[in-house]
Amino acid sequence: MLNRVHYEARGAKTLPTLVIVHGLFGSARNWGAIARNLAEGREVVTLDQRNHGLSPWAPTQSYPDMGADIAEGIEALGGPVDLLGHSMGGKAAMQCALTRPELVARLVVADIAPVAYAHDQSQYIAAMRGLDLAGLSTRGEADRRLALAEPDPSLRAFFLQSLDLKAQPPRWRLNLDVLEAEMGKIIGWPGTEGRFEGPALFLSGAESHYVRPEHRDTIRALFPKARFAKLPGAGHWLHADKPREFEETVRVFLASGRQAD
Repeated sequence: MLNRVHYEARGAKTLPTLVIVHGLFGSARNWGAIARNLAEGREVVTLDQRNHGLSPWAPTQSYPDMGADIAEGIEALGGPVDLLGHSMGGKAAMQCALTRPELVARLVVADIAPVAYAHDQSQYIAAMRGLDLAGLSTRGEADRRLALAEPDPSLRAFFLQSLDLKAQPPRWRLNLDVLEAEMGKIIGWPGTEGRFEGPALFLSGAESHYVRPEHRDTIRALFPKARFAKLPGAGHWLHADKPREFEETVRVFLASGRQAD
């Protein structure tokens, strides 16, 4: 069972629980501020995916497995739920919605399409694996050491959220070996068939190139009620680049037309 972080509803619960699924190298707690802000009238639950955060480590990182993990988590919550996923988490959320549509009321997919990509994230695994953990006691020192391999301070800050400095010795809360071995599956797409007939929002960063116009026919074949929106000034990590705008767009979509659902 995946590790879950719960955020209680503010005010009367009038909307379904929202489940949020992070992307590659992320964790449930990365989404804490957004989860709290979206908890008006609903419970919000963030999940640690397998091989991330406090969830169990497993030998695979395939989308059928990740989708089944999410379905198990939703069943434990009593489903159906609204489901939001970013990047790898967006693909896992799509997998869940296509294979277990009865568990998903509404779907939000953040900056990813159900297609295979050519980019590879293995260089970040090499950077994390190369971090000298000996005698490490502060995040500031970890950042200085990681800067030798990764110059982007925002990426370093993101990765270091998954470094457990309280462990002796310090350790990554990421199964780097499996993530590296399964990278082809992570950047790919298993060709899952089916249709999710519920409302779906594909929300992208205007400065990102992950969801292209040529992807729309593929998306609509699987998600016939798909809507598309872009956040100006945001890249692939749109929820970090424009958090308040991201929240408002998600909030409006999830609340709109509920009487007709």
